[in-house]
Amino acid sequence: METAELKVFEAVARTGGMNRAAAELNTVQSNVTTRIRLLEEELGAPLFRRHSRGVSVTEAGARLLPYAVSLQHLVEEARRAT
Repeated sequence: METAELKVFEAVARTGGMNRAAAELNTVQSNVTTRIRLLEEELGAPLFRRHSRGVSVTEAGARLLPYAVSLQHLVEEARRAT
């Protein structure tokens, strides 16, 4: 699991959609979808329920989300500290 994947995961969870997260992260939707799929495969659990209006976080995704947010904050702190 990479911090970049967790950043993508957090953006999708917060924005509620792969396209919205891609726009925010200045990347393409296929990149976001691939990173989420690989993360789900690695963890062995679906992180989102896909539906016509976007996505919603699963129970497993809800458990992962605080860690993803915390890691982003730690990375930002480390950057500021150096």
